[in-house]
Amino acid sequence: MERLAALQNRFLDWARSPKADTVATAAPTGRIEDFRGRKYCVLVTYKKNGDPVPSPLWFGVGNGKLYAHTVGVKVKRIERNPEVRFAPSTFRGSPTGAPIVGTARILSSGAEGDAERWIQANYGLQRRVYNRMLGDLDTAGVYLEITPAP
Repeated sequence: MERLAALQNRFLDWARSPKADTVATAAPTGRIEDFRGRKYCVLVTYKKNGDPVPSPLWFGVGNGKLYAHTVGVKVKRIERNPEVRFAPSTFRGSPTGAPIVGTARILSSGAEGDAERWIQANYGLQRRVYNRMLGDLDTAGVYLEITPAP
């Protein structure tokens, strides 16, 4: 399963829009309300050396926070540095709104249900079909809770 997740991430890195990088430098004037009705967001995490890495994700919004499910290296980057930027985007990560600065945390197993419900609410049948097709791959990752900075 990890190889399949790595292959999927490699494809998504290849397909990512060069405009995704602008989220790391644009003025953070966005609001969490800007994500309502959107299907993708671009999440920027940071490498050890401080270089930004944008990643388009599916997400859900609830309780004034953004929730996402992810696998891969970005989890290690968040554990090391929870400061992130995120903005609504296209499938390829091209921003469609202003970014927000926030703090990401990896949810414990008890809190994952709420996160999945918020994500499910944003996608409905599309999310259920995606989960069914990926099977164990989708359960391999972690859920993130991203709180916008005040």
